[in-house]
Amino acid sequence: MKNPLFVFLTFALVASFAFAGSTDKSSNVESRVRDLLAKMTLEEKVGQMNQVTIDVVSKGEGGRAEPHALDPQKLENAVLKYHVGSILNVANSAYTLEHWHEIITQIQEVATKKSRLGIPVLYGIDAVHGANYTLGATLFPQHIAMAATWNPELVKKEAEITAYEVRASGIPWNFSPVLDIGRNPLWPRLFETFGEDVYLVSELGRAYVIGSQGTNLNAPDKVAVSLKHYVGYSFPMSGKDRTQAWIPERMLREYFLPMFQTAIAAGAATVMVNSAEVNGIPVHSDHFLLNDILRDEMQFKGFVVSDWEDVKRLHTRDRIADSPKEAVRMAVMAGIDMSMVPLDFSFYELLLELVKEGAVPQSRIDEAVGRILKLKFELGLFENPYPNRSLKAKFASAEFTEANLAAAREAITLLKNDGVLPLSQNAKVVVTGPTAASLSVLNSGWTITWQGDNEALYPKNKLNIVQALQAKLGAEQVVHVPALATGHALEMPALANAISHADVAIVCLGEKAYCETPGNIDDLALEETQLALAKEIIKTGKPVVLVFLGGRPRLITEVVEGANALVMGYLPGMEGGRALAEVLVGEVNPSGKLPFTYPRYANALMNYDHKPLEVAEGNKYAPLFPFGFGLSYTTFAYRDLKLSHQSLPQNAQLQVSVMVKNTGNRAGKEVVQLYVTDLYGSVSRPVKQLKRFAKISLAPAEEQEVKFVLAAEDLSFIGRENKRIVEPGQFKITIGELTQTFTLK
Repeated sequence: MKNPLFVFLTFALVASFAFAGSTDKSSNVESRVRDLLAKMTLEEKVGQMNQVTIDVVSKGEGGRAEPHALDPQKLENAVLKYHVGSILNVANSAYTLEHWHEIITQIQEVATKKSRLGIPVLYGIDAVHGANYTLGATLFPQHIAMAATWNPELVKKEAEITAYEVRASGIPWNFSPVLDIGRNPLWPRLFETFGEDVYLVSELGRAYVIGSQGTNLNAPDKVAVSLKHYVGYSFPMSGKDRTQAWIPERMLREYFLPMFQTAIAAGAATVMVNSAEVNGIPVHSDHFLLNDILRDEMQFKGFVVSDWEDVKRLHTRDRIADSPKEAVRMAVMAGIDMSMVPLDFSFYELLLELVKEGAVPQSRIDEAVGRILKLKFELGLFENPYPNRSLKAKFASAEFTEANLAAAREAITLLKNDGVLPLSQNAKVVVTGPTAASLSVLNSGWTITWQGDNEALYPKNKLNIVQALQAKLGAEQVVHVPALATGHALEMPALANAISHADVAIVCLGEKAYCETPGNIDDLALEETQLALAKEIIKTGKPVVLVFLGGRPRLITEVVEGANALVMGYLPGMEGGRALAEVLVGEVNPSGKLPFTYPRYANALMNYDHKPLEVAEGNKYAPLFPFGFGLSYTTFAYRDLKLSHQSLPQNAQLQVSVMVKNTGNRAGKEVVQLYVTDLYGSVSRPVKQLKRFAKISLAPAEEQEVKFVLAAEDLSFIGRENKRIVEPGQFKITIGELTQTFTLK
C-alpha cells in the first residue's frame, strides 16, 4: 500500500461573480440585490421562491385550452397576489416563436408594470437538444449522440445555437445540461447523459456551459443553465426512473460529483436537484449534499431549484415529512432556493406560515431570494425583460442547420462492417423495420411534446431514413416495405419479394419515442418481434445492414452476429436521417465512438473502468462493443508513444505524444484516446481511466503528432478518508495498443 502524498482540490473554485463580469459589475449587482431585498415584504420574498408551470396561468381547465392562451386573471393572481418568481414549461406542445413572444411579453408586462417593485419573472424551459419547445427550432442530436462525437467544439456550438434560439423565444433560463453519468443502461434517461465516463461527461459538460452562458449572461443570445440532476439520479438500483440509488460516499465523489464541480468552475448559474433518493435520503432534503458539498466544498454561488413537485413528494411519496408543511420546511432548510411546485401556490402559503412561526429563519429566505434576484440582475431582466425580436433573423437559419447536420454526421458510429458499406451508387436497396420512416425515433423525448411521440407535429421538411436514402440513391433504387410498426404482425410476403430483387437490406431497429418514467423497461433486450424480423431477413442470404436508433443500448447480440454491418444512430436529431444516409452511401466517413459500453448479455453490465477483481477468476469484460469503440471507412495506425518523464516529480507535468497515420485510401477522423492505469493504490484502482482525448482529421497517408499534457490531479483518486489524494507509484499510459509506464515520485 502506498502512502498519500498530498491532498488537493480537484478543480479551481471559481466564484460566479467572476463569471458574471468584472469585480465592479459584480459588486454593483450585489448592491442592487441588497437594496431590493431591503424594500421587499416577506410575502414578496417568499413569492420569488415559488415556481409554477404555465398551465396555472393559462386559459381552460387545467390551463390546457387549445389554442393556447394566457388567462389575464390567473396571471395577475399568480404574479400580483402570490408574487411568483418563476414560470416554466409549455401546455400541451411547442409554441411558435411569435406565440412565445406574446406569452413572455404578457407575463413581464404584469410583473414589471403592475407589481409594486416591478421584479421580472424568470422563465425556464427544458431545451435539452435545442429549443425543443419552439416550433421550427434547430433540434440537435440528444446528449448521448453528442457524446458519441467526442468533440467538445460541436457540443459548445450546439449550446451556443440552443442558447440563441431559446433566448430568441424570449426565455433566459434553460434546464440543461444533464450531467448525470450514464452507468446504468436500463435507465430511461440515459440518452440525456453524455455517457458513462467521468472525464468525457465533465469535458462535454464544461463545453455546454461555456457555449450557453459565454462570459456575460447579459448578452442577448446567452442563457443561464441549470445543471441536472444533482446528484446520483442516474444510478437507480432497479434501473427505473425516480427510484432509489445506493452510492457510498467514495463512489459518489469519484464518479458522480466531478462533472458538477467542473461545470460549477465554468460558471454554471443554477442547479436542479435529483428527483429520487440516495442512500435512503431524498436529495431534496439532504443538507449534506446541498450545503456541505455543493456550497461549502464546491463553492457554488448560484441558486438551487427543485425538480417537478419533489418538495411535495417528501410527504406524499417519500414519507419523510409527516405533513406538506414539514416537507416545505425540510426542503428549504436543506438548501432548496426555488420550488417547482408546480401546479398551485401551496409552497408559498406554507413557507409564509413557517417564517411567521419562526420555523424557518428570515435569514434563510433572504439568502435564497438574494440568489434568485442576483441571477435576474445578471441576465439583464430588470433592464429588458422582453423578447429580443431581432434574434428571429438567425432562428433556424441555414447556418444553424448545417451545424446540426455536422453534429449528427460525427455522432453516427459504425460498429460492424464486413465491406458491405458504403453502399454503391447503383445499389438496389430495400429498407424496412419500425424506425425506418419516422422522425420521432430520430429525436425521442423532449421534442415538441414531452414524450416526443406525436409524429403529426413533426416538420414536413425534415427527412426520415427512407426519404434521405431515396434522395441520395433515387426513389427507384430504394424500396420501403413497412414492417413492424411496433405491435403489428410481421408481413413477410411483400418484404420477401422486395428483398429478392434487392442487393442489400437495411433493417432499421430501435425504440419508439419516450422520456422519463414512461420509458421504464423491464428487459434490456430489444422486442422479440424486432429481433425476429432481423433474423428472417438474415436467413435470405442477402447482405443485411442493421441500423439502430434508440436512447440506450438494447440487447441485439443474436442478430448482430448474422448481420453484415451495424450502424449505431442513437437519437441523431432532426438532421439524423440525412446524416445516416450520407454515412450509408459513403459521402461521410463515420467517426463516432461509443460513449458507453454496449453489453452483450443482460446480466453482464460492466463499465469499461471496472476494477481488477471484476475480471478475476474467469470473469471477463467482454461486451458486444467496448466503450470508445467505433469503425471507419479508413484505417489508422499508431506509433512512437513517448513520455517526457520516466520518473515524474510530484509538481511536474507529464507530456505525452503519439504519432497517428491514416493508412487507408480516404480521409477520415480519428478520436485519439489516452487512458491511465494506476498500477497499485491504497484503494483498488480501475483497470484504466480515460484522461484525455483529441479528435483529429487526416487525409490518406497523412501523419500527425498528437500531444497531451497530464498533471498530478489527473492521477488522483478518492482515498480511504473520502478525500481526493495523489499517491506516488507506477502508472501506465495507453493509447491504442501502445503502452508506456512511468513512476510518480
